[in-house]
Amino acid sequence: MPEQSKPNIYGGQAVIEGVMFGGKYVNVTAVRRKNGEITFLEVPKQDKAWVKRLRKIPLIRGIVSIVDSSAKGSKHLNYAAEAMADDEMEPEERAKQQDKEESKWSLTMILGVAVVGVLSFIVGKLIFTLVPALLEQYLFQHAFSNQTLHSLVEGVIKIVLLLSYLWIISQTPIIKRLFQYHGAEHKVITAYEAGEELTPKNVQKYSRLHYRCGSSFIILTVIVGIILYSLPIFHWENVWERMYIRILLLPIVIGLSFELLRITNAVREIPVLRFLGYPGLWLQLLTTKEPNDEQVEVSIASFNRMLELDASLEESNGLLLSEASHSSLDPVKG
Repeated sequence: MPEQSKPNIYGGQAVIEGVMFGGKYVNVTAVRRKNGEITFLEVPKQDKAWVKRLRKIPLIRGIVSIVDSSAKGSKHLNYAAEAMADDEMEPEERAKQQDKEESKWSLTMILGVAVVGVLSFIVGKLIFTLVPALLEQYLFQHAFSNQTLHSLVEGVIKIVLLLSYLWIISQTPIIKRLFQYHGAEHKVITAYEAGEELTPKNVQKYSRLHYRCGSSFIILTVIVGIILYSLPIFHWENVWERMYIRILLLPIVIGLSFELLRITNAVREIPVLRFLGYPGLWLQLLTTKEPNDEQVEVSIASFNRMLELDASLEESNGLLLSEASHSSLDPVKG
């Protein structure tokens, strides 16, 4: 395929009753409102030069990308939650709320949401790193002395906890719908990459699983962690040393997992190497559900709006994103 005809690589995430897609210049979230209308949140990308440089450095770029995605994605998640809450308000209450929108979405508020997003990721990652190690130490401390075996058992406990957690939350109605939108996001990206016209009928033909997914990254961190923690050079004498080593190695686990995710996506068309991405695809059987046509329609609307804005900024020869950031985008109405 000629270089100029290769499609851009896009990513996204599911939000409550909607989907966010990240383009070259802008991130767009589309949300289905209670009245059936689809509204949008459009946020220009304004990456600092030093962030762009870090994104090119192997191992470092994984940590930067994950933290950056957590910070930016939190605003879109919050927008979807606000839209849902707005739909449940009485007209009088909504009118009062609208009067406060401008002050509520001040720079301080946006930064606060970003910080919460990053902290949520860090805390969640620490919990799923330390709890399995503590459980293994408590249950099997005296069962055997081989520390490599202890690390392997720790990895098994981590996988069991992860799968159990995902299965339990997937049984709740709101998370089930979130996972359906996750499936819709994957289907739209896959259809686009296949060169299909984006219609619900065309998009529904494709799999809800995708190699380049955050779920794949999660399971890769578990696998990489098991291998890294099992190396004999990382010896511990007690549970506190074990915790310290896990925390110390966490950035390395994240960096290596991100690189492995890139590799598995790059070799997915090579038959003998496709299996490298299978663990992530298997986990997506839990983190995605088959969407209905209305959910796919929302995902298509988000993706098309992102493409439209990206093309507009491209045609404008790199129109200053600061100008776009001052456009009148209602944080709830889009």
